[in-house]
Amino acid sequence: MKGKLAVLTAIFLLSCKGTYMNASDITTKTKIRDIISDPGLGDWGRLLFPVNEGYYSGDTLGDLQLTWYSHINPQKTVEIVRYMKEHTLSGEQVFFDIYSEAEKRADPAKQNTGLFFFRGKSGAKTAICNAGGGFAYVGAMHDSLPHALELSKKGYNAFALIYRPGAQTACQDLARAIAFLHQNSFPLGIDMNGYSLWGGSAGARMAAWLGSLGTEYFGEQSYPRPAAVIMQYTGLGEVYGNEPPTYNCVGTSDGIASWQTMERRINAIKANGTDAQIEVFRGLGHGFGLGQGTVAEGWIDNAVKFWEKQNE
Repeated sequence: MKGKLAVLTAIFLLSCKGTYMNASDITTKTKIRDIISDPGLGDWGRLLFPVNEGYYSGDTLGDLQLTWYSHINPQKTVEIVRYMKEHTLSGEQVFFDIYSEAEKRADPAKQNTGLFFFRGKSGAKTAICNAGGGFAYVGAMHDSLPHALELSKKGYNAFALIYRPGAQTACQDLARAIAFLHQNSFPLGIDMNGYSLWGGSAGARMAAWLGSLGTEYFGEQSYPRPAAVIMQYTGLGEVYGNEPPTYNCVGTSDGIASWQTMERRINAIKANGTDAQIEVFRGLGHGFGLGQGTVAEGWIDNAVKFWEKQNE
């Protein structure tokens, strides 16, 4: 049945406007505009990249550059887009709206939100990844989509959130995403018990704020707090005293997020009797993402172990 659906989908898409591509067609030389307009990715292909074009540059997937980010891996970008194509053509839904059509009509900015789903094992625990971008844009292609993909390879069900710019609206969208996943955990085949929140830069602040303040603070009903918060390179200093277990990583040459500020916060969380850990990478700057090819390579494995420890 799934194979028949894929064939029918392909036939339909060939009749649509835009450049239709198979996963094997996608390379580092593929034009970003062709991904955005590909009818096989519906209206959500555009959300793989910043909605505000002023925050990225490059014509092709291999040329993609994002404001404030380093170490962008073109091969990982290609792998992510191919994943979207392969799973869509196999009949699997990879993008989920978190707001209703009525809510999006009432607030058009909510049209630029949603969750990308990277499936792990059925019934496995869940991670929600949040990219940075200074609350001005969402740098998902480097700062959350790769993380979600790698977590799914480890068997976890992972989601990358596309949210509205602005600290308050971003946190409201994350609160809605947490609510959506709790409400739909059974049909999605995920376990939201002991879930984790991940984030880099601005996304790390979102994860920390939701972890400490809860969904109810941002307009949703109260849902369980995460078992762990995983944070990369953000200079958040505030500690409320009820933080979830927290893992941090940052570079000593980060000109945006102070590693000393992050270390002080981790020590304050520890002083409150909560498990916390920080990894500081000498000479590394801001926005290293997965850290492939850098001194930070492998940090995600340590973060996963930290999360798993909280669920023992």
